[in-house]
Amino acid sequence: MGYYRDLEAWKEAHQLVLAVYRLSGSFPRDERFGLTAQVRRAAVSVTSNIAEGSGRRTDPWMLTFLGYAMGSLQEVDSQILVAKDLEFAPLGAFGDIEERINRVGRLLSGLRSALERSKKQGPSR
Repeated sequence: MGYYRDLEAWKEAHQLVLAVYRLSGSFPRDERFGLTAQVRRAAVSVTSNIAEGSGRRTDPWMLTFLGYAMGSLQEVDSQILVAKDLEFAPLGAFGDIEERINRVGRLLSGLRSALERSKKQGPSR
């Protein structure tokens, strides 16, 4: 699988984390231990799960952790929607995050598909 920092999915997820931290910094102060903390943890979980799966050094483990990463990404998406609906930041501020969420989702799906295909083909000789 290689080093996790070389994976496009991790690179994009890392940019998502940075964007989530920037955006959530503008959330109401009384949300510091609520939605702000929750969305930040979920975003970091995406990158952490990609890294952990890569560190396990087997495709089955990587597939498992990519599933966890996808679940965390869905949490981020849901929490960002709540923040958007509650107008915790100007509506225009959410567009970049939503694009990043979609991009990371596509990359995670593509990586999972590639690993599943290689699993079906078996080891190369």
